[in-house]
Amino acid sequence: MSETEGLRPDALLEALLFVSQGAVGKKELFAAAGLSAEAGEEALQRLEARLAEGGLRLQRHGGRVQLTTAVEAAPYVESFLGLEVHLRLSQAALETLAIIAYAQPVTRPRIEAIRGVNSDSVLRTLLAAGLIEEAGRAETLGRPILYRTTPAFLQQFGLQSVDDLPPLEEDDAPSES
Repeated sequence: MSETEGLRPDALLEALLFVSQGAVGKKELFAAAGLSAEAGEEALQRLEARLAEGGLRLQRHGGRVQLTTAVEAAPYVESFLGLEVHLRLSQAALETLAIIAYAQPVTRPRIEAIRGVNSDSVLRTLLAAGLIEEAGRAETLGRPILYRTTPAFLQQFGLQSVDDLPPLEEDDAPSES
């Protein structure tokens, strides 16, 4: 099926994202819609602009996209679904999460070099909370695990992509180790 049969490409992508179980690879999404990468990206941009006026948002994470509710609707959605449990993170978890968000993909040794303390427990907590995930292994001695943020991280902090993170001031930037 290569034609959208009367449905605008952005509307077709919206329908496919609506029925998906979570974040979907753009290649997979465009293939399902019968769109080229260029036409698919144009349709995603139109969808994103159209959604910005309503209660849904297009969330981008790496090469994956998904529909999410607008951050402004979160309290109402949580109440409606009975999900009024808020994730509480320690200062150490927030520090580690910030390092991962800004330096991703990043290894545990690099995180510990920036923080100056062991981060095993904090990484386990963030993994269990679904805010970070393993992103492969570094091509260095010992092949340490690389960590990156997840779509759940974006949802938790009301971001559409990691590009929405506030810029770091020069003194705050993680140093290369």
